[in-house]
Amino acid sequence: MRLRVHPTVNHLRAMLGSTEKRTGKSLHDWASIVQELGERDVNAAAAKLKAEYGLGKPTAWMLASHALKANMEDYDEAAYLAKAPHLVDAQFDDKRAHLRPLAETIIGFAEGLGEDVASSPCKTYIPLYRQRVFAQVKAATQKRLDVGLALGGYSGDGQDALKDTGGAKKGDRITHAICLSAEDGITEDVKHWLQIAYELDE
Repeated sequence: MRLRVHPTVNHLRAMLGSTEKRTGKSLHDWASIVQELGERDVNAAAAKLKAEYGLGKPTAWMLASHALKANMEDYDEAAYLAKAPHLVDAQFDDKRAHLRPLAETIIGFAEGLGEDVASSPCKTYIPLYRQRVFAQVKAATQKRLDVGLALGGYSGDGQDALKDTGGAKKGDRITHAICLSAEDGITEDVKHWLQIAYELDE
């Protein structure tokens, strides 16, 4: 699996990088404050930062995490890339393990569409990126694998045969899905729609 750092990690890194400009205090200053609070739990420390310093919830959580060296995969590239394989393992453990070969085959096909394709695993699904996310693979149940597709810019025929995720109405990238069982394998439909989703994300 070709890995890429999830965009959220880069966003949170940028938040940390702008800490002094946004708050008037450096990361070192905030780390000292968190230590003085005496809380070793991130959520408890973040709650105190929010209450005592008027920080927004995301900023308070990030500063508490950074000071306590917790949740590093959320804001550190190396930590994320080290954690990513374990995120995939967790999605396909025990009763969903039989879905993993199909997921890996689908991801392998998607990566074969171009060298600009990579996966950025999350806790419950695996998004596939070109410029933006164009597809995702998710073990939806113990028996079903969903292949999500970003088809928002597609004006051709055939979408009626796909599951509508409601993403278009909500403004989500993933608008449609194909539901598969382990026995289905990677169908020609999956290949066809992955190709279209990939080409739409130029």
